[in-house]
Parts: sequence; structure tokens; C-alpha cells
Amino acid sequence: MLFTNDTNPQLEYELVCLEQLVPQDHLLRNIDKYIDFNFIIDLVKPYYCENNGRPSLDPIVFFKMLLLGYLYDIP
Repeated sequence: MLFTNDTNPQLEYELVCLEQLVPQDHLLRNIDKYIDFNFIIDLVKPYYCENNGRPSLDPIVFFKMLLLGYLYDIP
């Protein structure tokens, strides 16, 4: 068409590095650096079955989601 830009926006991309976007002194970086969340695995191990059912998602991820919700007042 005349006077239109025919570039498809779906073909455009940008490489973004999250390490560069989040400051080094950010609260969540410090929490991740100083707190070892592996204790959660030991706490929830009796509630997971290793040989039955679908593979589970990481309980540490669930805990971190709850922590984020608490810290940032997300209901």
C-alpha cells in the first residue's frame, strides 16, 4: 500500500537480559542470595509421591510466589 509501513510487528524481536534490568541491590536479589530455600523440600517431602501421578512442580517456586504476594501486597 502507498505510504504504509508493511513490516510485520510479529517479525520484530528484541533480546532482553533480565540480569541487566534488575538492579544488583534489589530486595529480591538479596533474599535469593542470603536465604537457602532448600529446607522447603524436606518439609513437603512426605506430601509428594515419587512414583505415582503426574510430576509435581517445584514447591520452592510455590513458596516464592507466596512470599512475593506477601511482600508486594498482592492478594
